[in-house]
Amino acid sequence: MAIKITEECINCGACEPECPNTAIYEGGRDWTWAGGTALKEVQLEDGSTVDANADQLPVSNEFYYIVSGKCTECTGFHEEPQCAAVCPVDCCVPDPDYVESKDELMAKKAWLHNETLQG
Repeated sequence: MAIKITEECINCGACEPECPNTAIYEGGRDWTWAGGTALKEVQLEDGSTVDANADQLPVSNEFYYIVSGKCTECTGFHEEPQCAAVCPVDCCVPDPDYVESKDELMAKKAWLHNETLQG
């Protein structure tokens, strides 16, 4: 499952540079699918497509947030989510709204970084 940042966030920013997918953003800042990835165009759940470089609205205006569609829990990079490992207030927690298996997380990593899955 993806990781989310709870309201206990103190906006220290320790998590942001740790994310290998650039899925963490400061509250109030726009984000892009392309940032930190190899994506050029993204097909959304509703079937529409967007330019991966197009600005997207912030998920939170008050504290740091994680874009669930870019979060792989650091699967394929590290043994554990690095945001949670460095968070001084333990506000980086599993998001029950985005449950994914390790295989799904590896597939998402491959998609984000234009890699071929090794079988």
